[in-house]
Amino acid sequence: MLELYHEFVNHPDFWKYVSIPFVAAIVGWVTNWLAIQLTFYPLTFIGIPPWLGWQGIIPRKGRKMASIVVQNTLDKISTMQEIFDEFEPEKIAHHVIKVADSRIEEITDDIMIERNAVLWENLPNVLKNRAYVRARRQIPEMMDSLIEDMHANIEDLIDPKALIIRKLSDDKNMLNRVFWECGETEFKFVINSGAAFGFLFGLAQMVVWWYQKDWFILPAFGLLVGLATNWLALNLIFRPLNPTKITPLGPTVQGLFLSRQNAVSEVFCRIVTAEILTIGHIMNEIFRGPRADRAKAMLKKHLRPLIDGGMVKTVAQLTVGPEGYVDLKRAIEEKTIEMSLASFDDRHFSRERGKVVEEMFRTRMQAMSSEEFQDLLRPAFEEDEWILITLGGVLGLMAGFAQLFVMFSGAL
Repeated sequence: MLELYHEFVNHPDFWKYVSIPFVAAIVGWVTNWLAIQLTFYPLTFIGIPPWLGWQGIIPRKGRKMASIVVQNTLDKISTMQEIFDEFEPEKIAHHVIKVADSRIEEITDDIMIERNAVLWENLPNVLKNRAYVRARRQIPEMMDSLIEDMHANIEDLIDPKALIIRKLSDDKNMLNRVFWECGETEFKFVINSGAAFGFLFGLAQMVVWWYQKDWFILPAFGLLVGLATNWLALNLIFRPLNPTKITPLGPTVQGLFLSRQNAVSEVFCRIVTAEILTIGHIMNEIFRGPRADRAKAMLKKHLRPLIDGGMVKTVAQLTVGPEGYVDLKRAIEEKTIEMSLASFDDRHFSRERGKVVEEMFRTRMQAMSSEEFQDLLRPAFEEDEWILITLGGVLGLMAGFAQLFVMFSGAL
């Protein structure tokens, strides 16, 4: 053994041999780094469509990736009814009423001036004030009953899964951020473990090359390093699925992502409730989304007593006449929607309501089984995983040939 050591140390190509595991470590790191970059970027296709070029796996399959995430999380932790319950409808109504009360005169004037500015401006103040007072008196009751009606029929007014899927698939940066922030530790592990695994494979490569200098050894090991480092890293993220003891007295191990279930749940639920499933986005979806006709019909029903009530109707007909009254009602409905949606621009209110929903989401997500939880991040790796592993192998093969021809061509 000592003789072998001296032979190795005094070999003229000593430093070339020593470089083998370090080159393998670099290859492992670079291939894994590139694999992660190609998972997220570029956001749009670069190249000649459809095959000659590349787009990040997550952005390219944005709608599918978003659908998988939503189906594997929201479907299992909440319903729209529960979300709306957590928002506390009475607080929503109170918030809108508070905003509306401060803007009664402004909104009424805007509507009436648009229809007939001359007549409205020349209308006696006593009549205008009576209209303001009646509206101010009736809006709280109207808003309370509207929100109560929406609460009872919320599942018919909005599909939260469709909302999240659309938001994520339309905003590829946000979709990338959801995956990156949830799996940042795992992605960094994939990259850095490439160097560690590459170095270990490189040691084996060095030993084999010492005894056997067939031309294919270095390229073959380069291919192996590129394939194996990616494959090993990806598997260690999700395996073992549940806490497992390798030996009876050894430590308990679990897939890296699965062992961070509590931390990942906090990140995911914060993003979803603070940036996607906010009270403002939900109310906008209700009144502007695909099912808006239902919400507008509901609003019209609850506005009818206010608009058709004595003084308001009298003032309206004095200014716009019977024929313009129908258009006026439509304008009031639209203005009410705009005012209601604008009230949710209040960041403090939205954040306060979002925190309540976030807590519910987080608690339920942290209680998921490992089998259910892995499906949050697994799609990011599973989609076209073979491409990333193959790419690692190709780059490793190229590095192996480079070693062969640049460093050891004289040994053949």
